[in-house]
Amino acid sequence: MTTHFNIPNCKNYTGYKPCFPDHNCLEDGCKENNPIGTKILIINLDAMGDVIMTTAQLPGLKRKYPQSTIYWITLKNALPLLNYNPLIDFPLEWNFDNILFLQNIEFDLVLTADKSKESCSLHKSVRSKEKYGFTLNENGIIIPENSYANYNYQLGQNDHLKFRVNQKTGQEILAETFNNDYKRDKYILNLSDEERAFVDSYRKQTLSSNDEIIIGFNTGCSNLYPNKKMTIEQHIELINELSQNIKLKLVLLGGHEDAERNEIIKQVVGSKVISTPTNEGLRKGLCYIDVCDVVITGDSFGMHAAIGLGKYVLVWFGVSCWSEIDLYNYGKKFIPEGLFCSPCWKKVCPYNLECIKMIDLKGMIKEVYHFYNNVFTKK
Repeated sequence: MTTHFNIPNCKNYTGYKPCFPDHNCLEDGCKENNPIGTKILIINLDAMGDVIMTTAQLPGLKRKYPQSTIYWITLKNALPLLNYNPLIDFPLEWNFDNILFLQNIEFDLVLTADKSKESCSLHKSVRSKEKYGFTLNENGIIIPENSYANYNYQLGQNDHLKFRVNQKTGQEILAETFNNDYKRDKYILNLSDEERAFVDSYRKQTLSSNDEIIIGFNTGCSNLYPNKKMTIEQHIELINELSQNIKLKLVLLGGHEDAERNEIIKQVVGSKVISTPTNEGLRKGLCYIDVCDVVITGDSFGMHAAIGLGKYVLVWFGVSCWSEIDLYNYGKKFIPEGLFCSPCWKKVCPYNLECIKMIDLKGMIKEVYHFYNNVFTKK
């Protein structure tokens, strides 16, 4: 005999145990009714910087679907970036258990940000009333789910469109792909209370007076595109110049892949710069970025993290597309003007990295002082 229960339509209810001690949701109803509403799945397995950028879609989704439950599946290394995000109900790691779980939910909306066979396979296999983004055809080839993704898809096929014509930011392109409400929303990247306390403590230890600021050098990037990096010699030149002003405190930033490079820089410049740890994990790395007032960086995860944390970002470009990056009017892009081969997204450069040689170091130094003067003029 089948027993029927009045299962609560509440995102807090799991069916495993009561949400509150000594409260029977089945008999007494919801104590804290939190309606599921529109069930939305975001599939995002791209690089960590892209995951941060995709968080800018959340406010638009909440405007469009105010009563909703958002599931987000991503790779294990990127999952901590979704911590403390109030708009994500269920952040999930990409693994077999969670894929199986998602394939047994009836979604209202599935959004796939990536053009990858893994993401598109899950996109195709989950049940949903509406789907946007990318999927697979009968031959296993990545294709747009519908016309909303056509422009995004063409950018990957047409170098002239991507490198010379396009002026849309990545957030704008993705909002179009998702059929989302685009209002130039910012990234959502939050620190915990404990992390903010660490940042405050570190700043107090580093700054000796109220008229000093901290400049962070994000020295590296993903090993997938090593030609995005400024040379070690260029970093040393910047540090030597900026360290002449005692009101500027300089720190090296980076992850474990940047440890050797940072150590070389530190050995040359000595006490002119503080080298932050590169082996304390992703969340602590975010804290060291948040310590800074200005972050000097290439187009990398560190750049996206700095944008998400509201830092004043000075970013150089060469390999990648500067038009797709939105600094939200807080920072400056340094672009290799007039260079025919940039951007290119090449992993091996046939032109001896002219775009990196052209980085305007003097312009960066000038912009640091512009920021400094502007901050203390306002005060």
